[in-house]
Parts: sequence; structure tokens; C-alpha cells
Amino acid sequence: MDTHLHHEEQHLKSSDFLTDIVIGMSDGLTVPFALAAGLSGAVNSTSIIVIAGIAEVAAGSIAMGLGGYLAGKTEQDHYNTELKREYYEVEHLREREIEETKEFFANIGLSEALQDQATAEIARDKKQWVNFMMKYELGLNMPDPKRATKSAFNIGMSYVVGGLVPLSPYFFVDSPVNGLKISVALTLLFLFIFGWFKSNITGVNPWWGATRVMLIGALAAGAAFGVAKLFGG
Repeated sequence: MDTHLHHEEQHLKSSDFLTDIVIGMSDGLTVPFALAAGLSGAVNSTSIIVIAGIAEVAAGSIAMGLGGYLAGKTEQDHYNTELKREYYEVEHLREREIEETKEFFANIGLSEALQDQATAEIARDKKQWVNFMMKYELGLNMPDPKRATKSAFNIGMSYVVGGLVPLSPYFFVDSPVNGLKISVALTLLFLFIFGWFKSNITGVNPWWGATRVMLIGALAAGAAFGVAKLFGG
């Protein structure tokens, strides 16, 4: 029995979704954490920190989501522009496109006879030819038409979820300093866990990746707290 017939290659899927989550969650955990830490060194009321933190999470999620939406629209617009240009070249600069197609097959090692045969076969169908040139000449894959909306939602919601982590202790304590102590422990734990999963996904050493993410968050919060103490003191 040929066991190769049932071989399945393992590849990372839904990379766009994971990228959105990483972008939103990393900023969501870090920025409100730094803000809450800074305010803890400057004010004596947890209600001020909660209000400011919620306002920042709302504004940050909208800004991050809008950035994701614009990035998705830019990718789609770029693809459509190149698609129109490629159709024009296939229709009006056919000989040049044929040479470019042959050049691709030459680069992957086909003989000249096979280059001619493969090029002639592809050039019979204009749509398939254009799609071929888009992917292999320009390195562009057709983007998901809903990518911009999905990206905005994924990034925005990830930011909200991440931002509520460092703010949550301030809902249950009266002292900003006590809230900060709990927030630091909770947020650094989440940053470490987040960094661990992010590193596993991207192929980085998980211990180093998790520690690096955690240290960045701690540095940002420490700097904000120090500056607030310095100017508020």
C-alpha cells in the first residue's frame, strides 16, 4: 500500500486572521497598560484611571481598526490596478507578455520546446493567463474582497480584549497603587502567554519570544509610571 497517498502537509492557515489578532492584542495589552501605570503615579482616584483607560481603549480600537481597514482597501485597490494593467498588456502588448511568460518557464528549468508549448497553452485563455502573470510575474494573489472589513473587526476587537486586561483590576480596588500592583502581575502574565503563542506561530523560540514581549510591556509601563511620578511629584 502506498502510504504517500494519504500524506498531508501541515501549513499555517488563516495567517491574515492571526496577523490581525497579533497586531490588535499586542497594542491592546501594552498601550492601556502604560497609560494606567502612568496615571497610577499621578492621581489618587481609580475612577479617573478607569474612565481614561476606557476612553483610550475605545479610541485605540477605532484607530487600529481603521488602520486595518485602510490597509486592506489599499491591498485590494493595488491588486485591481495591476489586474487592469495586466489585461491591457495581454491585449495590446501580447508579444512582450509571451516573452515574459516564456522567461518564467525558462527560469524554472523547462526546455525551450516546453516553454513554447506551456506558453501557448496558457495564452489560449486570457483570464487564466492574466491570473498566471499576476501570481508569478508580480507575486500578487487575489485578496479577499471582505478582507478590509474583517481586518478592521479583528484588530479592533483584539485591542479591546487586550486593553481590558490591565484595566480590570482598577474596577475592584480603591487605591491606584494597589490596582497597579495587580495590573502589573496580571498584564505581564498575559503578555508572556501572548508572546509564547505568537512565537510558536511565527517559529521563534517561545521562551525568548514570550520574555521579549513581556519585557517590552514592562518597560513601557515603567517609563510611563516614572514620567508621571517625575512631573507629578
